[in-house]
Amino acid sequence: MKSKIKYKRVLLKVSGESFGNENGRGVEAKQFVALAKEIQKIIKLGVELAIVVGGGNILRGAKLSNKGKSRIQADQVGMIATAVNALLLQDILEEFNIKVHVISAIEIKNITEPFILRNCLKYLKEKNVVIFAGGTGNPYFTTDTAAALRAIEINADVMLKATGVEGVYTDDPKKNVSAKLYKKLTYMDVLGKRLMVMDLTAISLSMGNRMPIIVFNMGKLENIRKAILGEPVGTYIGE
Repeated sequence: MKSKIKYKRVLLKVSGESFGNENGRGVEAKQFVALAKEIQKIIKLGVELAIVVGGGNILRGAKLSNKGKSRIQADQVGMIATAVNALLLQDILEEFNIKVHVISAIEIKNITEPFILRNCLKYLKEKNVVIFAGGTGNPYFTTDTAAALRAIEINADVMLKATGVEGVYTDDPKKNVSAKLYKKLTYMDVLGKRLMVMDLTAISLSMGNRMPIIVFNMGKLENIRKAILGEPVGTYIGE
């Protein structure tokens, strides 16, 4: 089974909405459990897995700032929301006997570990799951950018972005039934067409470091394994 792996070290970006209800809000334990079960299967393949979690199910800093709040403080609250999801996921994963570390870009003493690259690489080599929380630790940067940054720092083979649709489309498929799914795109395609798969900073960072990205539907958790095994799924973004 291990010989079938195409990507050995993987950075998985999971949106906060994946942990919420049907509207992507709140915290639903069953969502964490479902992801944990899939992660357990992935680890058994011999994959070195790191995860970046969002916090949109709890709070989005950008939306809060649009209501007149300080963007910096709103983003800081959003970083804390990602830590909540990371800790909840850690707890569920440990129930499945998976060794896991929550690494936070913002200091949360006695609860999370600080980001030290050497430690992260050690954990991954030991097949421990690493969950990155707190985004980049800076306001004005999304968790997509954090995911691209961490993927590059840990020298991941691929960045997997789990979304609510099948991949990247010519238009919003939830609003336009005629929207077409792209199977493959270059970084310049995404930038030139201004496709809103993730923020432009994340795409530019990935392009500059030749980090391939696969965008797929999180509603089908088996897509994570399929992508890791090299099976066609979602949209591939690369050179």
